[in-house]
Amino acid sequence: MVTGYCVKCKEKGVELTAPGIHQTAKGGFMAKGKHEKCGTTVCAMMSKDNAEKAIKDGATKEY
Repeated sequence: MVTGYCVKCKEKGVELTAPGIHQTAKGGFMAKGKHEKCGTTVCAMMSKDNAEKAIKDGATKEY
C-alpha cells in the first residue's frame, strides 16, 4: 500500500497503518499513518496520481 520513512527508528519502506491522504497548503499530497513498531506518525509525500491510487486502494481521503 503506502510506504514512508520513519524518522524515529530510521527505517525505510515502512508500511503505514490506516493511512490518510492529506493535501498540503501548496497543493501537494501526503499520506499520514502510524508505524506499527514504534507508534510514530509517518508521512510520505506523493504526487496527485499516487494519492488517487492510494485512495482507490483503501486509504482515506482527508481533504
